[in-house]
Amino acid sequence: MALRLFGLVRHLPRPRLGPGHISVAFASATSAFRSDRLALGIMASAADQRNARTIHTAACLVIGDEVLGGKTNPRTSQTNSAYMAKWCFSLGINLRKVEVIEDDEDEIIEAVRRMSERYDFVVTSGGIGPTHDDITYQSIAKAFGLKLLLHDEAYERMKKLSKPHKSQPNFSWDVESPVKTARLRMVQLPIDESRDLAKQALFARDDLWVPISVVNGNVHILPGVPRLFETLLESLRPHIIGRLADPEGRGICRVIISTPMVESAIAGYLTELAAKVAPRGVKVGSYPQWGKKYNTVTLVGRDSEYLESLVPEVILNVQGRRVHREGEGETEAET
Repeated sequence: MALRLFGLVRHLPRPRLGPGHISVAFASATSAFRSDRLALGIMASAADQRNARTIHTAACLVIGDEVLGGKTNPRTSQTNSAYMAKWCFSLGINLRKVEVIEDDEDEIIEAVRRMSERYDFVVTSGGIGPTHDDITYQSIAKAFGLKLLLHDEAYERMKKLSKPHKSQPNFSWDVESPVKTARLRMVQLPIDESRDLAKQALFARDDLWVPISVVNGNVHILPGVPRLFETLLESLRPHIIGRLADPEGRGICRVIISTPMVESAIAGYLTELAAKVAPRGVKVGSYPQWGKKYNTVTLVGRDSEYLESLVPEVILNVQGRRVHREGEGETEAET
C-alpha cells in the first residue's frame, strides 16, 4: 500500500511557482526567521533580567549518584548545603530549597528549570568532572536549549594552571587523546550565544582555572568538592552584593535562648509569640536537644533592634537565658 501511494505521489504534477508565490514563500521564510530571532531575544532578555534583579530567595541543588548511595564522603553534600545555608544567612538571602538528586539527565533538567523559575539565585553542586557520569553541564544546556561550547578563556587557564598527574607522564595538550577529550568536558560550558559571554562564566581567582558557569541568568554551576565549592561560592559575594535586599550585606539576625522547660510547656506561649511577631518578619523556632538538660528557642529576623526588644519577654516566659551558640554551657542530662 505504501509503495503504491509513493508511486502515485511521484506522478502527481508539481505546482509551478510564479513570482507571486515566490514572494509569499520568501516573506513567510523571512517572517519565520524574524520570529526565531525575536524568540531568542526574549529568552536572552529574560536571562539578563534574572541576572540583574534583586535577590531575595535561593536554592541549592546537589547532584550525584554517589551522594544518594552513601559511597562518597558525607561532607560533600552535607558540608556544601550547610555552607551555602550559612552563606545565604550572612547575606540576608532566604535559602528556600536544598535538594539532592542523582546523575540523571531528566531529573537535572526538571529540577534546574523549576528552581530557576521559582528562586532568584540557584547554585548546583557536583557532576562537572571529566568522566561519563559527570553530566551536569550537558543536562543544564538541554534544560535551557543551549549549546555546549568550548570556553576559550577557561581552556587557556586550564592549560596554564593544571598540573600534570604522575599517572599521565606523557600527556600533551598538543596531541589529541582520550585524556584530553575527558579534560575538555570540564571547559565545555552551556553558552547562550545571544548574551554577553562575560556574564556567563566567572572566575574566582587568578590561580584557579575552574569557571563558575552562569546559566539562564540565575543558575550557578559549582563543583562538588567542598573546598572548591566554598571558594567559588565566596567569590560570588562581590558579584551579587549590590543585588541584595540589603545592599550592605548585613544579613539576617538570630537570637538564641536556652531554656530548661520542655517544648510542651512553652508551646502555647511560643504560638502566641509567633503570631504576634510574624507581621514584623520574625520567625520563632523551638528545637529540642536530645539527651541534654536544655532546649533552644530562636528568634530570627532582619530588624535587630526589634529582636532585641523581644529578648527580656522571651527569657521571662521560657525561664531561660540568652546564649551565643546552641548548646553553650549545657551538660549531659542525668540518666
